[in-house]
Amino acid sequence: MPVPVPRQRAIPAVEGGQARAASSTVGPAQAVPAPGALPGQAPPSTSRETGGDNCDDPGHGSDAHHGDAHDGVFHNGSAPTGTAPLTLLVIEDDPAGSLNVPTLLDSAGKPIRVRTARNLTEAERLLTDDVQCILLDLALTTGGRTAADVGPEDELATLKHVLRLAPRHAVLALTASEDAEHGAEAVRVGAQDYLFRDELDSRLLSRAIRYAVERKRSDTAERRLTESKLRAQENARLERGLLPTPLLEGSSLRFAARYRPGRSRALLGGDFYDTVRTPDGTVHAMIGDVCGHGPDEAALGVELRIAWRALTLAGLCGDELLSTLQQVLEHERDNDEIFATLCTVDIAPDGRRAGLCLAGHPAPLISRPARSRAAVVGADGTGEPAPPVAELLPYENGGPALGLLPNARWPRQQVELGGEWSLMLYTDGLIEGRTGEGRERLGQDGMVDMVRRQLAQGLRGEELLRAAVNKVRDLNGGELTDDVAVLLLDRVA
Repeated sequence: MPVPVPRQRAIPAVEGGQARAASSTVGPAQAVPAPGALPGQAPPSTSRETGGDNCDDPGHGSDAHHGDAHDGVFHNGSAPTGTAPLTLLVIEDDPAGSLNVPTLLDSAGKPIRVRTARNLTEAERLLTDDVQCILLDLALTTGGRTAADVGPEDELATLKHVLRLAPRHAVLALTASEDAEHGAEAVRVGAQDYLFRDELDSRLLSRAIRYAVERKRSDTAERRLTESKLRAQENARLERGLLPTPLLEGSSLRFAARYRPGRSRALLGGDFYDTVRTPDGTVHAMIGDVCGHGPDEAALGVELRIAWRALTLAGLCGDELLSTLQQVLEHERDNDEIFATLCTVDIAPDGRRAGLCLAGHPAPLISRPARSRAAVVGADGTGEPAPPVAELLPYENGGPALGLLPNARWPRQQVELGGEWSLMLYTDGLIEGRTGEGRERLGQDGMVDMVRRQLAQGLRGEELLRAAVNKVRDLNGGELTDDVAVLLLDRVA
């Protein structure tokens, strides 16, 4: 509710550490000497901030809270780093003026600046950026009522209003010594600490202000850290939920996949993959790569993957499916320079042949048992089966990447798989890593040789993919900057 502005009166304030507290024993003609001043020596010029423009020194009174450059306070309400003292805003309206704020010093021995407000309207105007702490009298009248006149649910309404008004500021609650429960409730609501009115002294209040400011900073930092952790956890859950779950129920094929995003601390990148089995028994597999590595590219990759699954389950295949995916990409991308490469494979129900479509994507790698089961005789006279043969599927008839050419076409070519095979689909992150300190890349030929050696060691399935990704990272001399996705389908006779 609106807070009434009480009758104007002179409120004692302390500015720059100079105490000028009004009391019944100090008359208008009397002056309180500054700390360290000799008897009879005039105190330095001070500024009394009461929410108005009047002061003892004409032209000086409004500088501190209107942002003029004076006493270390600048136009933007901030002070030079390392030179500005703490500033305290006192909010109280005791008609007797019994609250005497003593001289206050910060931890460096610099005087703490004090300004006073008689109500929340003045407090809001005086609450500039250079204020670090607020001292609030819990007996402050609200709408003509004192704290004693309101119910328990409203007795801290003024404090709650101040906390909403100044969420980044430390707040100290001031209460009577016989009302410690009220002070404790103020801390529970959000104040950093509470003090008793009749026990105020310079040392206690200075220490309380410093403690409140540091505690507020600590609480703010902890809250931001907690919020950051929660956001990270939510993002991780979201990204994990966006990774595909293969739909291969009823198929004899074995599935394995590895995914490593290039973005630091990310779970999802611009690479995407999926595998589904349609009601006729055909197994469809796809892997793709959106150019770029940021969250926008990751989101676009998820959209393309979901669209591919929906179109595949709807019966689309080959050129018709890729043409529709290009339309999705063109509508969803941020600019016309975004494109995506894609590889799709549809494996016949008998598992012996497949249709292959390439849209600017590297060809899959297939490994089969050696045609001859003759043993390879070693020097020690022992014999071992010949290692599997690994090679790339044909890629000469591929089409352009999605999003590059309007009305493009992607021919579907038939490939023979055989009775027993292992088919590996991958993104270019697996082949573009370096092979040493020079500029030489692993490339497709290097990848084929690497996989052949790993197959000869007997690695299959998840172990093969794990070994391949780790080897590529080791050859690169550290983490890969590009996203890496690898998908493996195995058929055992």
